[in-house]
Amino acid sequence: MKHHLILRVITKILIPPILLFALYVQFHGDFGPGGGFQAGVIFSSAFVLYALVFGLEEVQKVASPGLVLACAAMGVLLYGGVGFASFLFGGNFLNYSVFFDPHHPHEGQHLGILLVELGVLITVASVMIAIFYAFAGHEPEPEDEDW
Repeated sequence: MKHHLILRVITKILIPPILLFALYVQFHGDFGPGGGFQAGVIFSSAFVLYALVFGLEEVQKVASPGLVLACAAMGVLLYGGVGFASFLFGGNFLNYSVFFDPHHPHEGQHLGILLVELGVLITVASVMIAIFYAFAGHEPEPEDEDW
């Protein structure tokens, strides 16, 4: 792919807007369609595009397989940690209204949803990248001549 200069330049131009759009979908998810899952898939698509154009080895320099798996675990821990924190504050699992003043439960709701959706974004993006790594890292099996 080194000889496809235009493709490489266009990819470098497109990746920042893709990542920015993923963050827009993430933070706009409180007020409209979108949220962590959709943003995670969009975010991971930038890494997949980079890998398709520049090669798997290049994208693994940016996001190593170990880092990707660690981020997947951190996203799940963030999601579960918000639920566990609501237990500590005396509420039910993922009851966000206990995080702030009881007279203003909407503030806790906003923070709780934001943190949970961030955990979902991190988990989904990491798992999608890990799945891509798993499929892209395998060499195709040779054709069986005797068949």
